[in-house]
Amino acid sequence: MPNPSQQPPKDILPPKSWQHYDLYMAVKNAIFSLPSRFESSLSISGILATDLFAFNSSLGATIEEQVVTSLNRLREVWDPNQKYALYDFERRSQTFPDVVFKASTPDIRPQIILGIELKGWYVLAKEKEPSFRYKVTPAVCADADLLVVVPWALSEVVSGTPRVFTPFVTGARYAATYRNWHWEHQRVSQADRTIRLSNVNQNYPVKSDMISDQATNDSGGNFGRFARTGVMDAYIVELFDERLVGIPLSAWQRFFSIFTESGSSDYIEKALERLANSVLGASKQEPETKTALFKKFQEIASLIDRF
Repeated sequence: MPNPSQQPPKDILPPKSWQHYDLYMAVKNAIFSLPSRFESSLSISGILATDLFAFNSSLGATIEEQVVTSLNRLREVWDPNQKYALYDFERRSQTFPDVVFKASTPDIRPQIILGIELKGWYVLAKEKEPSFRYKVTPAVCADADLLVVVPWALSEVVSGTPRVFTPFVTGARYAATYRNWHWEHQRVSQADRTIRLSNVNQNYPVKSDMISDQATNDSGGNFGRFARTGVMDAYIVELFDERLVGIPLSAWQRFFSIFTESGSSDYIEKALERLANSVLGASKQEPETKTALFKKFQEIASLIDRF
């Protein structure tokens, strides 16, 4: 059972006296500006809507790479005076954090100023929350390191170019500390709650370092499922109010669930009409508006049915 006597950890921020604090705040602002600044040359078509879920990992890696490219293009936001002209965001594979703000030559100190653990999230996936596992031990996270989750979908729902939505941003060390606190003191379980902490405590570890904390008892493989700690709950509620082709993401979630249920064409047709009515409100919207929305659902449904 949860232990109410154990208070959750407080957020961890770099001190305002840190010489790179202004950069840290500017980078966070740049991350939040990504939805209006993100650019991608990727274009997707001819894929089953249900197969997009399986493509989440491979497409997610591409989205993450393009987020890094977009951040470097936003230099005028986070470095308007060119103070950090010799630094760039660089993506690294299989190392924490997977994005670092790094000097371009080895003689510059510090080599790394801050890092970002970046997670792409296909927001219309069957699970209504990110499924990534975040197991890094708190001790390897620098004060300024961030955990950033970037939700994305295709611009035309089942085709088009990737579009990103408001990111989730929190401190990397805070996220790791909160994850451990939740596992040990907050979640409902009768099993052993103890965690074996990694003994690595150096910022920006190398690939070979064993930096993951491990739950003593994790038969379900759920340790590290950060979204299940509750930290992202309020954010996710607000996110699903955002719109894709004029329709809330929450409605698209319900739309795809219709096709995972067994039902006839007549059932699907009626379910789409009920969904359109629930999105707009049957008594408050003009008939023409409801008809247009219903046709949009039918249009996407026909694409799903075609492939």
